[in-house]
Parts: sequence; structure tokens; C-alpha cells
Amino acid sequence: MTSFSKIFEKLIFKRLFSHLERNNILANEQFGFRPRASPDQVAYIMINSILTALNDKLVVGGIFCDLQKPFDCVNHEILIDKLEYYGTQVKFSSLIKSYLTRRFQRAIMGNSSNCGKLETN
Repeated sequence: MTSFSKIFEKLIFKRLFSHLERNNILANEQFGFRPRASPDQVAYIMINSILTALNDKLVVGGIFCDLQKPFDCVNHEILIDKLEYYGTQVKFSSLIKSYLTRRFQRAIMGNSSNCGKLETN
């Protein structure tokens, strides 16, 4: 990832997170990407809830999913719709849409004259 992309994504994150916090949009149970939130807190809350339920003689069940690269699973159209639903400005939604559309990555190996070519021996 280029330095520009990293800086751009950090700026976008800060703006979006600020909007979500300011408008109290995130649920308290949402831990992902939150400052001062750790997997240990999530584990503690989950275990505490399970033990409390068992102590109260309730039935406990669970479904656990571990998605690798979860953002790769997000439908970009739904994401844009959600951004607009939660009150981001049209310009912001347009910026995100533009950023997510027609994205390409390339790697340059060796000198630039071989750019885009795969050489085999």
C-alpha cells in the first residue's frame, strides 16, 4: 500500500469515527477499531455474560465467525448506502465511492523496464 493511501485512509477513519462518536451511532458492544478497546475486553464481557447466564440456569448457545480480511467481504454499494443513512455528507459518500471504485494494485520488481512483465527461466 502506498504512503498516500495510508495517510488518506487514516484521515478518512478519523473523520468517520468522529462522526460516529459525535452522533452516538456505534453500539457499546462495538469494539472493532475503537481506541482503548481490546480483544481482552471482548473476551471478558463474553465470558462474564456466559457465566452469569449459566449461574441463572439459562441455556447458553453461541455462533462464532472469524472472518479474515473482513473488509474484503463488504458490499461497497451497501456501505455507501449505510454511510448516507447514518448522515454523512454527500461529498463524503462520493469520496468513499470514488476511492473504492476501479482500484488497482501493482508491484514493481527489479528495474522499471520489466514493469508488468513476468519473466520465467
